[in-house]
Amino acid sequence: MPELPEVEVTRLSFAPSIAGARIESARLGKPLRWPLGLAPEALVGREVLAVRRRGKYLLVDMSEGLLLLHLGMSGSLRFAPAHALPPAGTHDHFDLVTNQGVLRLHDPRRFGAVVYAAGEGDPVAQKLLGRLGMEPLEDAFAPQAFHAGLQASRTPIKLLLLGGKLVVGVGNIYASEVLFMARISPLAPANSIGPRRARRLYDAIRQVLAAAVAQGGTTLKDFSNADGMPGHFQLQAQVYDREGLPCTQCAAPLRMLRQGQRSTFYCTHCQKL
Repeated sequence: MPELPEVEVTRLSFAPSIAGARIESARLGKPLRWPLGLAPEALVGREVLAVRRRGKYLLVDMSEGLLLLHLGMSGSLRFAPAHALPPAGTHDHFDLVTNQGVLRLHDPRRFGAVVYAAGEGDPVAQKLLGRLGMEPLEDAFAPQAFHAGLQASRTPIKLLLLGGKLVVGVGNIYASEVLFMARISPLAPANSIGPRRARRLYDAIRQVLAAAVAQGGTTLKDFSNADGMPGHFQLQAQVYDREGLPCTQCAAPLRMLRQGQRSTFYCTHCQKL
């Protein structure tokens, strides 16, 4: 499932190329998770101003309104000249045709979405964005606010990170990695994490997510950016998907447990409860 690094890598791979483009047409395929919210032809003539990210949503700012794109469980975007793309296939559910190229959403499982909103303050947008936590790679992500959020919850720290209400984008792979780097058990209640460990966790979140963006994200099955390039962060994972292998720090065998129906990988020696 694309997480913050994969979404940010996707944004970086096409945002400069689509900025300033004029929309010539739009095509919808099979229904996605939520309806677009207006007739596709209503987008014709609008200009794409910029592409931003909020959590795992891409926000395509236009001269009138914006599009919110979500990649769901298995979605990916491509941006290329029309002649470089094949005809839309069974799993290609949205084409935004511009004078600078075509932005195409490919989503085999159809959990992704393209939603129109009049603006970021529109109730349609706020329903999707309004409850998202702090952005971990922005300056507004403050250590003090992060620690205060931890102290307000008894939820196991791994599940709190996955929830996205305190900080966005720490998905399943990255939660295992940051907790290992911070030497915190995934089972630890969030409010048991004191200031020093909270600061280690804060630093680990920023370091791991920035490294993942720099490595092009994580490709386990089929993720690729808008240029069709896979990510490589999985090659440097310390604990994720390494059950039974020796810990890189202490050589103890790594363990796996299930939390919230997701696999958690950790070292019982380095991450004592």
